[in-house]
Amino acid sequence: MSNILFYRDPALPFLELKRCLGQKGSYKKHFHEELSIGLIDEGSTRVWCDGRELAGGGGEGHLLPPYVPHACTPEALPNWKYKMLFVRPDWVDRLFDEETDLHKPFLLEDHKNRQCRLLLDRCVNAFQSKGTPLEIETSMIRLTQALYGKNDDGMEREHRKLGETERQHLRRVKEYLHEHFAERVTLETLEAVSGISRFHLIHSFKKENHIPPHVYQNLLRINFAKKALCSGRPISDVAVDAGFYDQSHFTRMFAHFVGVTPQKYAVSQ
Repeated sequence: MSNILFYRDPALPFLELKRCLGQKGSYKKHFHEELSIGLIDEGSTRVWCDGRELAGGGGEGHLLPPYVPHACTPEALPNWKYKMLFVRPDWVDRLFDEETDLHKPFLLEDHKNRQCRLLLDRCVNAFQSKGTPLEIETSMIRLTQALYGKNDDGMEREHRKLGETERQHLRRVKEYLHEHFAERVTLETLEAVSGISRFHLIHSFKKENHIPPHVYQNLLRINFAKKALCSGRPISDVAVDAGFYDQSHFTRMFAHFVGVTPQKYAVSQ
């Protein structure tokens, strides 16, 4: 096997990403303890899953429940690319008010496949670009909700008014982010700070502030960086102090929000 990469974040122990950019041979029958959410980017494969023979092609997403035996034989090598997220079942269960049936059909239906493909790509991109734990887990929650949540558009939740108690909880979240914006804050931490479950926290915070917590944190970092750059500090030092993984990540994020690179911003008069 070749060109197989794994990505992990110590702040998100429930999640692992696998990327395959070309593979020789096939996998023997095996199973995972985690829920596996996969997407075929290019090529096709023959799949044996729980006693059934299936075929999967480019653009198709699939679910593999925990402990379900399966095997994969890619076709038309070397044009075979896929990505897969391994998610601990207990993390999924905590997102919903009742126990979730993780034994869903193997191949996603057309409408759900299109929707989940976009959400999965968003999560993978956040993981690969060393996004914050808030950004990665928020993407995962949206993906999981699309896979297992009820088929509603969230209108009732959007129109629900926030009570004063809930607003106080959300103010605690904002205060915590202001004090710890340079740290790798997790939704688990914000859940403890606010007393609100992470799923409801994301929606309530966005309803109150019009942006989700991870964007709010990134904006705090960028505004700190702007002041630091104007004081003449080196870009590499500013990137570290603002909490970015490295200078290239800082440059991409800064340009995304400000419109110019940190270098151009620093020399502007």
